[in-house]
Amino acid sequence: MKSVRSVVDLHPGESATINGFMDDKLSLKLMEMGCLPGTRIQYNFAAPLGDPICVSVSGYNLSLRLDEAITIAIQ
Repeated sequence: MKSVRSVVDLHPGESATINGFMDDKLSLKLMEMGCLPGTRIQYNFAAPLGDPICVSVSGYNLSLRLDEAITIAIQ
């Protein structure tokens, strides 16, 4: 069985396409912030202690906590 990858599996500079969400409660919040299925998302960098991370999505930079980013499934 193939495991699902999430945004936290990316390395700085890498990008992927959002495939969906693994948490129904957070999915609406993330979609309101521009994280829509089919949209490209790029991992930019992490804060000095690793949380939060900065990603680029829908033409702007977005700061996400790791517990939010791990719910974004990518392909």
